[in-house]
Amino acid sequence: MEILDIFFNIDVMKRAFPLLMEGLVYTILLGAASIICGGILGVVVCLVRLYSPKALRLLATFYIDVFRAIPALVVLILVYYALPFAGIVLSSFMAATIALSLILAAYTAEVVRAGIEAVPKGQFEASDALGLSFATTMRKVILPQAFRMMIPPLASYCVAIMKDTSLASVVAMGDLLKQATDAQALFANPTPLLLAAALYIALLWPMVRFTGWLEQRFKRGYR
Repeated sequence: MEILDIFFNIDVMKRAFPLLMEGLVYTILLGAASIICGGILGVVVCLVRLYSPKALRLLATFYIDVFRAIPALVVLILVYYALPFAGIVLSSFMAATIALSLILAAYTAEVVRAGIEAVPKGQFEASDALGLSFATTMRKVILPQAFRMMIPPLASYCVAIMKDTSLASVVAMGDLLKQATDAQALFANPTPLLLAAALYIALLWPMVRFTGWLEQRFKRGYR
């Protein structure tokens, strides 16, 4: 009974649950914003790397390599604590969104590049012979074919970014983990942390299973 009172205290769960649900909302908003912004930026970076002048291609390659090598926590700390020295002050939510978006964009760019390069060159030649513009070729011919191969790895990276939202607690953003640690200190009981773990599982487990389904659904795209 003592173990249950310490780690599974029902009274503490009831009192901490509203706080954790508030944090869960921030976690979902942060994850969604990072995935949308990072996905868009990743496609842009990929196109720059593949089709821009050499100087810009090198710059895009450098960006991808750097942000794939730096831990997410380091990027978050730099964005939140270093930028104010340059006169740029961001809220914790905005700083976390920018940091996670920059990281996701680097991985997205590589996935999109691999997908585009996997499309047979004859598709580009046929589009050029038909007089299609570059934008139309990418939008209507190349990307739809590459999309099949890109979906599974992109889904996996989105799940990873959702997990990395827990790092936002280091910049005092009221995400799920931050609310759980605050509730633990408030009630002097670790039960909120276990409840937060259960909420993370409830949020991420369906995403993990969905990713697995996508891999099976689109595995023919790799052939």
